[in-house]
Amino acid sequence: MSVLKVIISGGGTGGHIFPAIAIANALKLKDNSIDILFVGAKGKMEMEKVPNSGYPIIGLPITGFQRRLSDKRNLIFPFKLIYSLIKSFFIVLKYKPNIVVGTGGYASGPLLFIASKMGIPSLIQEQNSYPGITNKLLSKISNKICVAYPSMEKFFPTEKLLFTGNPIRQDLQNISSLKEEAFNYFNFDNNKTTILVVGGSLGALTINKTMEKFVKNFPSGVQLLWQTGSSFYSIASSYQTESIRVLKFISRMDFAYSVADIVISRAGASTISELCLVAKPSILIPSPNVAEDHQTKNAMALKDNNAAILVRDKDSINHLIPVLKMLIKDKEKRHSLSENIHKLAKLNSAKIIADELLKLIVVK
Repeated sequence: MSVLKVIISGGGTGGHIFPAIAIANALKLKDNSIDILFVGAKGKMEMEKVPNSGYPIIGLPITGFQRRLSDKRNLIFPFKLIYSLIKSFFIVLKYKPNIVVGTGGYASGPLLFIASKMGIPSLIQEQNSYPGITNKLLSKISNKICVAYPSMEKFFPTEKLLFTGNPIRQDLQNISSLKEEAFNYFNFDNNKTTILVVGGSLGALTINKTMEKFVKNFPSGVQLLWQTGSSFYSIASSYQTESIRVLKFISRMDFAYSVADIVISRAGASTISELCLVAKPSILIPSPNVAEDHQTKNAMALKDNNAAILVRDKDSINHLIPVLKMLIKDKEKRHSLSENIHKLAKLNSAKIIADELLKLIVVK
């Protein structure tokens, strides 16, 4: 029997990359002989993250079309697109995949388009409640569309849809068993209410400035685990005490979620999927600087189910602290949010998607 070959394409942000890696890992668990190649965008974070996860990757010179029509980078966009299409053709021709997978981001567009023209089945995975433009376009030519939210028929053909949830880190499945180790890791008191603040791997200036205001009048009986990103770390680190732990980046998110009683976070798709799985009461501050404001739509999907509290980025400097103080005091509200967000968790997403991929290969 010949070795199955799969190309997975997507990237630009962790929200596209980590689901792609999770799908690859799920395929390998099913059959370690499956040959997997990644295709990303040159200069983007997938060119580092994917090899670190043990998979080869090829970069395309593709970039996005800038929203400002006057942006000079738009002049070279057609040339980069054409070059990426040609390079995708030769990648597919040489590698001869049985199936291709797109998880969103610029690179998945040319790759999946060329693959479909060459008669190769494809699957796309959409992380957000409001799809990006690449996946909207690819939905017309893809065989199956795996989505993380219900009611996506308004964006995609119903007959192609499969509600799978988002593939996420496997190390978050059993965080309750890590509590003692996690509290020791951060040198925290397990009798205090613990607040976890994550603004994404690069931090979030609005959240960081609001938390700076909060720590200046820090309440007793509370401790804070604050991921700042690199740019705000030098400011935030001056507030570090026994009860305030400041880090540029949290490498052990399983430990961080394990100690957290309240989470303050952006509303990226992967983050929300993680919060649903770990069932943490959360205050979501969607980033206003993302395409089609999809983080707000992600957060609204939780808010509408009484599964999280939504604070707009522009309102956070005035509204976040009062909401946080309310949640610190109101254990019943925290319990309700925790129960409701856990109802939205979708387990084994990567395995379900891997199964679907193998079905499509058989159909071929």
